[in-house]
Amino acid sequence: MQPELHPVVLAAARGVLPEWACIRPSRVGHAAAVADLMERWAGELGLSGADRRRWAAAGWLHDALRDANPEDLAPLAGDYPSKVRHGPAVAARLRQLGVDDADLLEAVACHSLGRRGLGPLGRFLYLADYLEPSRPYEPVTHAALRARLPHDHAAATRWVCARRIDDRLRRGKALHPDTVDFWNELVGK
Repeated sequence: MQPELHPVVLAAARGVLPEWACIRPSRVGHAAAVADLMERWAGELGLSGADRRRWAAAGWLHDALRDANPEDLAPLAGDYPSKVRHGPAVAARLRQLGVDDADLLEAVACHSLGRRGLGPLGRFLYLADYLEPSRPYEPVTHAALRARLPHDHAAATRWVCARRIDDRLRRGKALHPDTVDFWNELVGK
């Protein structure tokens, strides 16, 4: 039997973010689109109603602190780079409120970088965050990938991870070890 969903998770599944959320209105549309993809994919995978709500909640919550000052998030996010502290910080805030859904917390914390051993909820959030329809880059390619999901998720995850790595390399940026480990797992290393 599945544990009861935490009230904060239930509220998020309905699009109601915690009072501590710091997300500008333009990004709320992104969160809504991610949540919509997550809920749809969960349904197509035949997941239960509770799991569909969890997946939608992860979509709503993943960027709940995206517009907070990264320095203010450091105590919650550990040594993550400032641009990706929001995910681990949201997971930490949820944990403080009593959310103990390890898969949801991991998904929210790791949605920007990926991580070796990331479960299905986390992998699909990683995909939805990158592929949601309002993203301005490569709309035709992204639409084609979305059309293959949720069933061709392994290939899509490799493609998204490769794109994220390529973008970092082209800009002369370092790769986070979590992303490198995630890539190596995706390609069987």
